[in-house]
Amino acid sequence: MLWLADECIAVSLVLELRNSGHDVLYIAEFAASLSDTEVMALASREGRLLLTADKDFGELVFRRGQAVPGLILLRIDPESGPLVRTRLLEVVDQFGQKLFGPYVVIDEVRLRSRPLQT
Repeated sequence: MLWLADECIAVSLVLELRNSGHDVLYIAEFAASLSDTEVMALASREGRLLLTADKDFGELVFRRGQAVPGLILLRIDPESGPLVRTRLLEVVDQFGQKLFGPYVVIDEVRLRSRPLQT
């Protein structure tokens, strides 16, 4: 799958996705100064799922109508690295390409999904 990982995502999680065969662009590696709006525009241009831990992206999607192919918000303490990786990979294994289209929030025990505005 094609991913765009926001700079707030741990490099270990980016590497885990890459090692699992995913194509991941990591903002911290090439454009750490991009605004949230620019990050979303890049995800849209490239057709990539946006992976973030920043709740501001939800505001951009739902209140300002910005488009993005899919948005995954991780709401797990980054200090819980193994749990973050486990939960994300479980969701990817379960839903795969169906992650394109909705806004998905992943926390320690559940997953919430809401259609993105088109």
